[in-house]
Amino acid sequence: MIRHILILLAAVFALAGPSFAQTPAPGLSALAQLDPARSSIHQGGGQTDIALGISQPVPYRAYLLADPYRLVVDFREVNFTGHDPRALLGKVSTITDLRWGAFRPGWSRMVAELSRPMVLVSAEERSGDTPQIRLSLRAVPAADFKAKQGAADSALWGLPQPAEVATPHRRQDGSRPLKIVLDPGHGGLDPGAQDGGLREADIVLGFARQLRDKLRRAGMTVVMTRDQDVFVPLETRVTVARATGADLFISLHADSIAEGVATGATIYRLADHAEDEATRKLVARHDRDDILAGVDLEGQGDQVAHILVDLARRETQPRSVRVAQVLAGAIKTEGLKMHKHPVQGANFSVLKSPDIPSVLIELGFLSSAADRKRLRDPDWRARMVDAITRGVLAWAQSDAAEAKLLRQ
Repeated sequence: MIRHILILLAAVFALAGPSFAQTPAPGLSALAQLDPARSSIHQGGGQTDIALGISQPVPYRAYLLADPYRLVVDFREVNFTGHDPRALLGKVSTITDLRWGAFRPGWSRMVAELSRPMVLVSAEERSGDTPQIRLSLRAVPAADFKAKQGAADSALWGLPQPAEVATPHRRQDGSRPLKIVLDPGHGGLDPGAQDGGLREADIVLGFARQLRDKLRRAGMTVVMTRDQDVFVPLETRVTVARATGADLFISLHADSIAEGVATGATIYRLADHAEDEATRKLVARHDRDDILAGVDLEGQGDQVAHILVDLARRETQPRSVRVAQVLAGAIKTEGLKMHKHPVQGANFSVLKSPDIPSVLIELGFLSSAADRKRLRDPDWRARMVDAITRGVLAWAQSDAAEAKLLRQ
C-alpha cells in the first residue's frame, strides 16, 4: 500500500510541470574524467553532433543562449583538466569556439559558441562500460531560435530525465542484474584516517576495486563514486547512486579512533533515531532533486517533502537493516573478525537516501595494529571480498522474492 501511495504521489508531481534546475553540492570534485579518445564533434546531414566520453555518468543539462548564439552544458561534474577543447573542433563550421572547466563549487561547464542560430535536437547520456553524453544541433532561421531551450523548461536535464520516465525507479525483483554503487570513502585532499603508514582513502579504494570486479563477475552492475585518488563531496556520492538508479549503496571505510580500543569490521545503517533529523536536513536543502528518484520536489512545501520521504523510508529502512544483518552474517560465517557490536545505527550523510537501501562498512580500524595487519593481508582482503559478495547475493535473492510478493 505504501509503495502504491508513493507511486501515485510521484505521478502527481511529475504531471505538475517539469523544473529540473539544481543547486550544486558544496565542495569540488573530479567525479568524472573526460575521455578525449571517445569524444568528438561532427558536422553532416544538416546536424552537428557532439559526443563527450566520460568515465562515469553524471547529472547534466544543456541549453541555448543568444548574443552571441551559444550552447551551454552544465555538469555535476566533469574534470576537463589537461584537455584542450579546441582539439575537438577540427573543420566544423557551426561551432566557432569551445571552452570548458569548473565554474562554481560542484559544477563544471562547457560552452560552444555557434556561428548561427540552432536548436537542440536531442540530448542523451549513455551509461554502461563506456558512458557518453551526446548532443545534436540543427541550424534554424533566427526567428525559430529559442533561448534557454533545454534549460529548466525542458526535459533535457541530466540523469534521470523525469519527463521521459513514466514511473519512479522500481524495486529490484531479480528480473535484471542488480545495480550497486560502491563508495570508497574520502580521497584527494581528504585522506581519511592515517595510522601505521596507511591512508584510509588508499585502503578502501584498492578494496573497492577488488570488490567491484568480484561483484561484476557474479553478474551485477557496479558503479564507483570514485575510481582514483580524487575528492568527491558527500552529497555528490548520493547523487551518483540516484543517477545510476542503484538498487544498493555500499560505502567503504577503515576508520581510526583516538581513545579506547576498537577492532574488527562493523556494518552501519541509518539509525532509527536519526531518521527524523536526516529527513529534516534533506527537506531543508534547496536541491530537492536528490531526495527521491523520478520525483520533482522543486517549489513544493516542506510538508509534502516530509510525507514523500517518510513513505519511502518506511519501505527502504527495513531493507537496509536486512542488508546490514545479512552482510554481518556472511562475514562471520567466513570466520573474519568483527566488532563486538557488528551492526550499528548512525547518522552518516551517505546513508541518507530514502529510497535506496544503504549501508556503510567499516572494514577495520587503522588505530588497531591487528586490523592494520589484516587490511594489508591479500588473503584476508580476498576472503572479505568473497564474504561481502555472498552476502549481497543472498540479500538480493530474498529482497527480490519479497518484492514479487508485494506486487501480487
